[in-house]
Amino acid sequence: MAKRALITGVTGQDGSYLAEFLLEMGYEVFGMVRRSSTVNFERIAHIQDRITLVAGDLLDEVSMIHILRDHRPAEVYNLAAQSFVQTSWNQPVLTGETTALGVTRLLDAIRTVDPGIRFYQASSSEMFGKVQAVPQDETTPFYPRSPYGVAKVYGHWITINYRESYDLHASSGILFNHESPRRGLEFVTRKVTHGVARIKAGLDDRLALGNLDAQRDWGYAADYVRAMWLMLQQDQPDDYVVATGETHSVRELVTLAFAAADLDWERYVVIDERFLRPAEVDLLVGDSAKAERTLGWKRQVEFPELVQMMVEADLALVGAQA
Repeated sequence: MAKRALITGVTGQDGSYLAEFLLEMGYEVFGMVRRSSTVNFERIAHIQDRITLVAGDLLDEVSMIHILRDHRPAEVYNLAAQSFVQTSWNQPVLTGETTALGVTRLLDAIRTVDPGIRFYQASSSEMFGKVQAVPQDETTPFYPRSPYGVAKVYGHWITINYRESYDLHASSGILFNHESPRRGLEFVTRKVTHGVARIKAGLDDRLALGNLDAQRDWGYAADYVRAMWLMLQQDQPDDYVVATGETHSVRELVTLAFAAADLDWERYVVIDERFLRPAEVDLLVGDSAKAERTLGWKRQVEFPELVQMMVEADLALVGAQA
């Protein structure tokens, strides 16, 4: 029989790439979605007939118990969360309920139904926040600077707590920023590449951004989901930083993106204080030596290639919509 995997957040960027990857590996894939009129299946439309969608909610432990009992997955990948940092300032309680306590509910459902299930928790570089060391690795102390980062720290530590308390095969991937053409428009990388496409098409004449000097360690999402899978294939569960080890500023992102469309960014970009964070994180750059050494993981797509890929996808998307 094919191995079964459950992905929460299957309709998101990472969920769609992970579902694709697991299908290629011969898995039977189940994707958990909330019963909602606003669920967007666009990212998984091309594989929707090959995966089984099941109704569940991180706010409702009973729903997750039913899913685990009914479908008996061997692996569970928890990618669902309120995952936009800016929104977490406006919805801190909801962010805590889903991104923090949701992890506890899912872990407890696994403990109740089948402690043999292997569990992956999507941790985040935002947990490092006001960084205590550069670069950051698995031993770097956390100092989150947003409600989202705080919630992710809780989810990370409750995963460790259940692993050590109940002997669960529960691992966390501390993933640094990872982007793709499937990234939501609210994230700065996609906001930039989609903005470039709209300007190129003559639909807009400006792009409003926040701090151009903010720096991030940006990788390609499809590279990072391989690391998730590799963690659950290990004999022992553990936590791993997944990153490129390089930083790039928003200014560099903007320069590359506009150049990919033969445009001069300085003619179009304006600074809007509404997009400045109340508390900006410092220099986030990850050291993924442990993942490379233990998992054999390495990224395949470099930053300029990633930006080019995203701009080309958005030029095609905007062109098709025009």
